[in-house]
Amino acid sequence: MFELNESSFDPITFVLTGIPGMEESHIWISVPFCLMYITAVFGNSVLLFVIITDRSLHEPMYLFLAMLAVADLMLSTTTVPKMLAIFWFSAREISFDACITQMFFTHFSFIVESSVLLAMAFDRYVAVCDPLRYSSTLTPSVIGKIAVTAVVRGFCIMFPPIFLLKRLPYCGHNVMPHTYCEHMGIARLACADIKANVWYGLTTALLSSGLDVVLITVSYALILRTVFRLPSPEARLKTLSTCGSHLCVILMFYMPAFFSFLTHRFGHQIPSHVHILLANLYVVVPPMLNPIVYGVRTRQIRDRVVRLFCPTGECPCPSWGSRC
Repeated sequence: MFELNESSFDPITFVLTGIPGMEESHIWISVPFCLMYITAVFGNSVLLFVIITDRSLHEPMYLFLAMLAVADLMLSTTTVPKMLAIFWFSAREISFDACITQMFFTHFSFIVESSVLLAMAFDRYVAVCDPLRYSSTLTPSVIGKIAVTAVVRGFCIMFPPIFLLKRLPYCGHNVMPHTYCEHMGIARLACADIKANVWYGLTTALLSSGLDVVLITVSYALILRTVFRLPSPEARLKTLSTCGSHLCVILMFYMPAFFSFLTHRFGHQIPSHVHILLANLYVVVPPMLNPIVYGVRTRQIRDRVVRLFCPTGECPCPSWGSRC
């Protein structure tokens, strides 16, 4: 092992301990995480394949779903394989550069996914509240600009932390009580003042994902106001059911993430295993649920998925009868 004493650019190897205090249960904990990861990869891959190959699905809502699937695959694949390697093979060591890379893509994926969720909330707002202007508002060029903006935004926010971390001396402190590398998790190993890291992380979180949450909340509040004015009870119920499922997934994405973020800075009394478990949940549970909530519940995608796996139309589905 090498230590960072004089130069912050000297190599060092970090040790990820997994979930502190629950080392004996790592094997059992790995089972649900492995199943959720397999489900997330399979579901998002199928969703992405169906949307890409079917030109009739090249519409704003489905293109946003494809973007969400890419972000989900990146977020879960950046973190879960290393987590499982720690649980199964005690492969706890990770090089400094690999840790920085994992940190970058984990937070980058989160920011991109947050941006896509905001775009989807705007899409639903226009579709429900101003349907006559939907096609003229969300044109292909606008959707392309939204995708580019999400990527550039994530890159611009996460590029400075690379240098904020590389400038720090670590003095041989290399044991990180986590299953993957986070910005503040790495910074806390430094033997120097990390106020710049703390304030940068707090400011960017509030002005990026925090602002996204506010705008998503406003969008769905306006949608609900419009829904309650609909004359048809059936239409109200259908829209409320769709919005309710979307909001549940959004909460499942943001709540553990913000809990982890705030715990790093203010929640020193929170047990570390609770913090790490919740930090692990937001990188695998939303990617697992998103294809189900946004995909399977959408009739057009559901029909394409059924045709993909049952090309002859003969597929036993108890809920739909003898034919799919």
